[in-house]
Amino acid sequence: MEIRPAEHDDRERIRRVARDTWHDTYDELDSETIDRTIDEWYGDEALETALSKPGTAFLVAEKDSAEHGSAQSGDGEIVGFTHGVVTEDEGDVLRMSVHPDHQGEGIGTALYERLREDLRDFNMKRMRAIDLASNEGGREFYEDHGFEPTDEDDVEIGGEQRREVVYTLEL
Repeated sequence: MEIRPAEHDDRERIRRVARDTWHDTYDELDSETIDRTIDEWYGDEALETALSKPGTAFLVAEKDSAEHGSAQSGDGEIVGFTHGVVTEDEGDVLRMSVHPDHQGEGIGTALYERLREDLRDFNMKRMRAIDLASNEGGREFYEDHGFEPTDEDDVEIGGEQRREVVYTLEL
């Protein structure tokens, strides 16, 4: 498996991972709401901004090309991704997804460690991650990596307010 910066040609595969992960993770959201949210949050324009904005890291986890009989980078299966940005001295994990078929393989940890390393280059002193409060797996992941719940807020998804938790890690 390779952790590498996302490329423009990865957009459709990133959306697929996001869509499959959300459908598997967020039982409280109906299918149409998930699909509309993915189309909005991971549309070409949103991803284009995420891939090109200064102070941003957008990484994908791609199964090694040898596992797929491919010799070129970018031809394998994207099985996860993460997106983070630094503002002043604080890094935010905006997105972290691992395809349900590949969870528990260490992919999330590999993505997180590389993201943390890349964002440290921007002199961050703390990291925050935000996830829906209903995502127990997300909570366990962040707490296992030293984050602590520090705040709660609401986000609108599908016309309804959903509770989200802010996790913080002091570096």
